[in-house]
Amino acid sequence: MRRLLILLASLAVGASLWTAPAAATPSYCGLTWGSLDKSAPSYARATVSAVRAGRHDCFDRMVVDLNGPVAGYHVGYVDAVTMDGSGHPVPLRGGAFLHVTVQAPAYDDAGQATFRPAQPGEVVNVAGYQTFRQVAWAGSFEGRTGFGLGVRARLPFRVLVLENPARLVVDVAHYW
Repeated sequence: MRRLLILLASLAVGASLWTAPAAATPSYCGLTWGSLDKSAPSYARATVSAVRAGRHDCFDRMVVDLNGPVAGYHVGYVDAVTMDGSGHPVPLRGGAFLHVTVQAPAYDDAGQATFRPAQPGEVVNVAGYQTFRQVAWAGSFEGRTGFGLGVRARLPFRVLVLENPARLVVDVAHYW
């Protein structure tokens, strides 16, 4: 009789585990972003005109302004960001590095700069940001413009293309 009760109790526990719903994976601030590369392959006739950054409750934001529609980009974590054209390393602070490439030059058809950072190693002042550690210039070469984004750690991010005005937005979450 005792064995039968133990067997029935074991079956009841096993059945309840089998039918219990899986616990939802918690997300920080409701964000469901990942950390894999994000890209769109098209090129734009637009040019880069400015870069800025902002702080939000759940993420830090980098914005690349363009003077026309955003067509393409590639954003992804890399071991080291390199200068477009030369391949020289771009020194960055942080525990992880995002290479942000916009498929648009920072110069016009006559070769005149449409965006030239005053301090290539500190394109935007991100002192005091929770996630960002540094935004650095990685050059503009063959119709592409790159930036190194040093972040605290490899964290989830998203990329948005916004219009009116045209801009590429990179948001990096503060936590997983």
